[in-house]
Amino acid sequence: MSAPKKLFIKTYGCQMNVYDSERMAEAMGGAGYTETHDVSDADMILLNTCHIREKAAEKVYSELGRFRDLKDARPDLKIGVAGCVAQAEGEEIMRRQPLVDLVVGPQSYHRLPEMAARLALGEKALDTDFPEEDKFEQLKARPKAKRGPTAFLTVQEGCDKFCAFCVVPYTRGAEVSRPAGRILDEARGLVERGVREITLLGQNVNAYHGAGPQGGDWSLARLIWALSEVDGLERIRFTTSHPNDMSDDLIEAHGSCAKLMPYLHLPVQSGSDRILKRMNRKHTAQSYLKVIERIRAARPDILLSGDFIVGFPEETDADFQDTLRLIEAVGYGTAYSFKYSTRPGTPAANRAQVDAGVADERLRRLQALLTEQQHAVQQSMVGRDVSVLFEKPGRMLGQMVGKSEYLHAVHVVAPDIQPGDIARVRITESGTNSLAGVLVTV
Repeated sequence: MSAPKKLFIKTYGCQMNVYDSERMAEAMGGAGYTETHDVSDADMILLNTCHIREKAAEKVYSELGRFRDLKDARPDLKIGVAGCVAQAEGEEIMRRQPLVDLVVGPQSYHRLPEMAARLALGEKALDTDFPEEDKFEQLKARPKAKRGPTAFLTVQEGCDKFCAFCVVPYTRGAEVSRPAGRILDEARGLVERGVREITLLGQNVNAYHGAGPQGGDWSLARLIWALSEVDGLERIRFTTSHPNDMSDDLIEAHGSCAKLMPYLHLPVQSGSDRILKRMNRKHTAQSYLKVIERIRAARPDILLSGDFIVGFPEETDADFQDTLRLIEAVGYGTAYSFKYSTRPGTPAANRAQVDAGVADERLRRLQALLTEQQHAVQQSMVGRDVSVLFEKPGRMLGQMVGKSEYLHAVHVVAPDIQPGDIARVRITESGTNSLAGVLVTV
């Protein structure tokens, strides 16, 4: 019997790519591959790429160039590119980088075993279709190893919003929601393998409208309530959401579903109505603030996170000041902020660009405000008791690290705690990006 081949996967970008990489590894496991974390030991290298950040494609080509010596030394080594850059670039990747054997888009990775079989015959393989078959249904679960206490679970893919800066509708396609029954089955399987917290994923996750087990469409809130009945699943989160899809039942779930954690990532991108319109966001700063007000009325202690783009084409100083005012009005526990960068093929790419130096200065000021808010929220946790799901040992002897219900990283010295344990912790100190505490004895 031949030894199993080794698969090395490098993942870029969002949590959905992390989930996709896990499913790619599972698919290739059925084709005789086992995962390795040593690229020099691999029989196949897969780069699971993201197209959101600046110069994403060029970074992929640079990474591929680093594998040239490996390929020269081992001509039988197979190299593949997956994910959103693969979807966007397609044949161009193979043309520019001949050492690439395989290119597969994010909707076709269930076909990886077939593509690998073609590679074994000396062919190259390219698949960037949007196939009719359900890739999740094609990847039927096989017996799997025990998991850590947290996991991602994709429930929705694609986006119909067509924000002017975003490539997702072109690389991931139109919105598609998975049937609720299949999601529940996958969740139960994860729990059986040791998972205690699941984060539901989607490019626009709160637009979820999957088919219910007895017919009709389920909302994300109804799915969350069904998941809350899964024995052993203690925590539920979801990301990423659009303000226009924060439905009444989802807001209500934040107030009444005990397993839905008090953390919400709700991107706004800008506080200027003029820029929001140019972004095609289809909401205003005021409508966003009203949604936040309703969410906080339902769950007063909720920690809010957001996304911001500065230097969007045509953004003025007045527009930027509107964004700062919105941030001050909301008070974020954490946030992600970026300087605008063009994405070829998107409407904003051909508009008048903001001077790079001006955009850099705006980003610095915005991030300083967000950091100030983050530190204030973390400092407010000192003296409070929180519930921590422990995930792994820390750097110090006897130290364990986990996440609070508010998604803060928390570390305690607790030699008897095991990964997967949930315990009350009294916060004693706030660090730069984490909290320290002590176990609360009952």
